[in-house]
Amino acid sequence: MTGDQTPQPPGGSGAPEAGEGWTALAYLIGGLTVWGFIGWLVDQWLETDGLATGIGFLLGGAGGVYLVIRRLGTPS
Repeated sequence: MTGDQTPQPPGGSGAPEAGEGWTALAYLIGGLTVWGFIGWLVDQWLETDGLATGIGFLLGGAGGVYLVIRRLGTPS
């Protein structure tokens, strides 16, 4: 009978966890890239020989982890 079937989400492959994984990866790579680039710009401006770039990568990584935890959280 057609009324007994559960509707499937449109366009989904049936694996919503895959989308969450890509989201987490994008947050991490985006944070590292953006803040690393900002740190590199500060290095060029202040001539600090890579110190600001390292700090930028650390801030970007920490920010990416924070966003992953905030957005995806723990499963309930």
